[in-house]
Amino acid sequence: MCGITGWVAFDADLTTRRDVLDTMTATMICRGPDAGGVWIDAHAALGHRRLAVIDIEGGRQPMLLERDGRTLLALTYSGEVYNYRELRAELESHGHAFRTSSDTEVVLHAYLQWGEAFTERLNGMYAFALWDARTEELLLVRDRMGIKPLYYYPTPDGVLFGSEPKAILAHPAVRAVVDAEGLAEALAFTKTPGHAVYKGMYELLPGHTARVRRQGLAVRRYWGLEAREHTDDTDTTVRHVRELLDDIVARQLVADVPLCSLLSGGLDSSAITALAARGLAQAGRGPVRSFSVDFAGHTENFTPDSLRGTPDGPYAHALAEHVRSDHRDIVLDTAALMERANREAVLRARDMPTAGFGDGDVSLYLLFKAIREQSTVALSGESADEVFGGYRWFHDPQSVWADTFPWIAAGVADQFSGPGSGGRVALLDKGLLAKLDLPGYQRARYHEALGRVPVLPGESGLQLRMRQISHLHLTHFVQQLLDRKDRMSMAVGLEVRVPFCDHRLVEYVFNTPWEMKTFDGREKSLLRAAVRDVLPDAVADRVKSPYPSTQDPRYAAALRSALQGLGADAPVRPLLDSAAVAEALAEGAGESFRTATEVVLNLNGWLTGQGAELAL
Repeated sequence: MCGITGWVAFDADLTTRRDVLDTMTATMICRGPDAGGVWIDAHAALGHRRLAVIDIEGGRQPMLLERDGRTLLALTYSGEVYNYRELRAELESHGHAFRTSSDTEVVLHAYLQWGEAFTERLNGMYAFALWDARTEELLLVRDRMGIKPLYYYPTPDGVLFGSEPKAILAHPAVRAVVDAEGLAEALAFTKTPGHAVYKGMYELLPGHTARVRRQGLAVRRYWGLEAREHTDDTDTTVRHVRELLDDIVARQLVADVPLCSLLSGGLDSSAITALAARGLAQAGRGPVRSFSVDFAGHTENFTPDSLRGTPDGPYAHALAEHVRSDHRDIVLDTAALMERANREAVLRARDMPTAGFGDGDVSLYLLFKAIREQSTVALSGESADEVFGGYRWFHDPQSVWADTFPWIAAGVADQFSGPGSGGRVALLDKGLLAKLDLPGYQRARYHEALGRVPVLPGESGLQLRMRQISHLHLTHFVQQLLDRKDRMSMAVGLEVRVPFCDHRLVEYVFNTPWEMKTFDGREKSLLRAAVRDVLPDAVADRVKSPYPSTQDPRYAAALRSALQGLGADAPVRPLLDSAAVAEALAEGAGESFRTATEVVLNLNGWLTGQGAELAL
């Protein structure tokens, strides 16, 4: 895992602009604290910051492939290709010789052997830029599920790119301008694929490449979900899901640095932790390390809410004891969640405001920061709910059949950050909200997304609708969670791997009929059946509970205090509804405006610290 950036300019000599590339590359130090490098040719400049995970000594970047003293290819690469050993063996059979044991070099030789079609052979999470010096063309590539981010900014004579917007924004020709559509995207909780919030900037779509030539930039899809007939019976399906998971986890245990798992005590993270424990034990590398996040007094004083029925602690401990993991709880308090330095670090990592995760961003950042002291790589259960149908709104007819994204119908964006009924934009100026028209924006993005859902001939009724629901989650909702996890983990130099995003598993389960996904009358039936043998019953049967949120009343009080402390010159002030703010600060408001206050504070911190310009 690393941070990449670069610049292609066909009408300039970039060898004289090393200072600009150095500045862009320096913004990625958090993603790659171990080493850095740049490579510059006349029309291409590549920057790299490295988090060393495989081949510590040999995997330095940018990496070149040379013949007879001439550079053929140059690569700046982020992520992991999990099948690189098989690809290396195949390439060696074609006569390729390797000087390192890194997956980076395998990617270079794979392109040399198969051209752009090499993308179809890669299994992993990655984002990279490859300069072909033979043809003077740049190829940008992003993994199938969009686990690793990659942004680009077309210019009149080329392109700028980076793992995060901040790398592009560091270029002197780019202004951090956000128009009405960009702000609507930031607040709407839709995560439109390809949208980067900043004007003129784009996020490369998952499963796509972008080729940059003198003639311009062309984007191509090399992978996407397709509708296929599922012919396996239930027992065969369960067995194949388990076979896939065993193979996926085994591949993702490969690392030359300390590795651990993120454990919440839910079905997803427990399955990954248990399978990792087995794999490490079989390889003589056990026990598995596991980490959980908790809040001071949370378990003892837990109150069920609309999303979370049980605290994580007891279930995480039950699983840790069951697999005999080396377990540690990371316990956070309200002071740490509200500490200015921590909240500013989160906003720097995010590059843009968020609407809906509340204290979850800060707590995730602090969890990863503590884990990084002991491990460099962590396995996560992220995306199992999207793949197997685990969220409650998958099983709520009103949300399923609503004419919008089901998580919007379920009000998730207003609840994810914990208790409180105030909508996330309740404190924003009514005129601003009318201009943004968030309901209209969500409606337009929803119908665009529906038009991209692949279906089988004659598919109708509940099966068709659940295929649509699954596709919406796999292409939109999971992108919000993957982006969040990437930003918070890479802010502290921690690599997080997500086994449930393996494209083989995603393709297989996507085409499994809905009645099979719920064959035991519950959510995630296939996953539960596939891993029950490695889990204690209490964990296997636990009802889905999202990432935890603090219930400490002092947290809501601290938010109100921060809202009250916004000065008249605070950049967010013109965006606020003064009457609504007064209501939120009134005696007895309690936690009603907690989510909305989080949004306001995020907006203010972003406008203050990121140098963003609103062009509304």
